[in-house]
Amino acid sequence: MIAARLHGVGDLRVAAEPDPGPPPPGWSLLAVTSVGICGSDLHWFTDGGIGENRIDQPVVPGHEFAAVAVTGPHAGRRVAVDPAIACETCEFCRPGHQNLCPTVCFAGHGTLDGALREYLVWPDHLLHPLPDELSDDAGALLEPLGVAIHAVGLSHLSPGADVLVVGAGPIGVLAVQVARASGAGRVFAVEPLAHRRATASRSGADAAWTPEEAVDAIIDATSGRGVDVAIELAGTDAAIDCAVAAARPGARVALGGIPSHDRSSFLAATARRKGLTFAMVRRMNDTYPRAIALASSTIDLDVLVTDRHPLDDAAKAFAAAAERHGDKVVVAIRDGRAPLSG
Repeated sequence: MIAARLHGVGDLRVAAEPDPGPPPPGWSLLAVTSVGICGSDLHWFTDGGIGENRIDQPVVPGHEFAAVAVTGPHAGRRVAVDPAIACETCEFCRPGHQNLCPTVCFAGHGTLDGALREYLVWPDHLLHPLPDELSDDAGALLEPLGVAIHAVGLSHLSPGADVLVVGAGPIGVLAVQVARASGAGRVFAVEPLAHRRATASRSGADAAWTPEEAVDAIIDATSGRGVDVAIELAGTDAAIDCAVAAARPGARVALGGIPSHDRSSFLAATARRKGLTFAMVRRMNDTYPRAIALASSTIDLDVLVTDRHPLDDAAKAFAAAAERHGDKVVVAIRDGRAPLSG
């Protein structure tokens, strides 16, 4: 099979590798169809890791993906794949917080190869059959939609609330739509890139501002009060500062952006005076059923895809994603609706 393996910063090599062996009991062989390139993938590609986690050995990236099950209970069906393999037995998994499992294995991180390859094996319980109306690309984008669902859930959004999303990359745009679907009164977005502000507006944001104009505009739009909920998805201190400055007293701030460095900071005095509550967004947690329902009825995932590349051009796909000229870049490996071959 063909696989794209990351050897170091900017060093993604496409080459032939052995096919995976027979899947163990409870696992299925999958033929990968579509893989989305995430901001965290770009951290591995451009920074050589995330926080204290570094590339210690070559790894196949890719955790946003869909596939066709070749074996197992879903054989012959297209599936979306939850990329996180939790232990299911620890004190965090047992009550339903698998995203906090301290021994979780995550596709494309550490020693667990991800989806930028033609075939892989994966646990059956992490496979979610795709409805006919969802494309292969949409199946891959259910993972970032799940992160948006989890972030909005942690924000404790109340019906009619004013919501601010800081960072209108793909997950930010999806958070705008999830907030709207969750009953938000008004949803505002902040984003430095004009084309992503336009995407946020088309996706339901009542207004989308540059970082320079955002705080004054939000204070004006809310008659000096500030927003009830702020969801930060940019990964910079400036984005957190914006969320803190725009939040009303007593607001809740969900921090979901991944910084390039080990630390994030904000103006503690402002946050303390306002009595803000912060929630850290750790990936997602059991969101696929709702993500599939939203994507089948309310949220169009395909419109976020602005660039598609074959597996042979995976390095070009990463370079394109790093330039951020569009919204979502995907690597299209095969057509999930076509008969399997090879």
